[in-house]
Amino acid sequence: MNHPLIRVGTIYLPVQEVDRSAVWYKEKLGAVIHYKDEQKAIIGLADISIFLVKSSPEQTSNFVDEDGSDRFAITFEVDGKEALRSLQEELKDKGVEVGEIEDRGHPGLNFVFEDVNGNRLDVWSELSPDYGG
Repeated sequence: MNHPLIRVGTIYLPVQEVDRSAVWYKEKLGAVIHYKDEQKAIIGLADISIFLVKSSPEQTSNFVDEDGSDRFAITFEVDGKEALRSLQEELKDKGVEVGEIEDRGHPGLNFVFEDVNGNRLDVWSELSPDYGG
């Protein structure tokens, strides 16, 4: 079946300080800063554009599920459990708030980390299949 939607092109994340946030993503995650002004920064990370948008101090991309757990809106993928463990250690060494590696009852393992604004981000040790267009 052919669909007109091909891929996700951009993700928007709320931030309090655009410059500080852009530098954090560059230093901690290796993002490339493509554009920055007072209201937003456009960074390249994991083959996607992420807009860091100046927002109110209490705003994050997190949400609470029906069980009351604080959830994340983005899951990054790495190629295998060793890559997951290595990234977790690297982020810890860089002072990033990093959760424990979890087995959630599906293939692979995950961990959650937080950016400088409190946005929770997930990492999964499995690569999704290439679904194509």
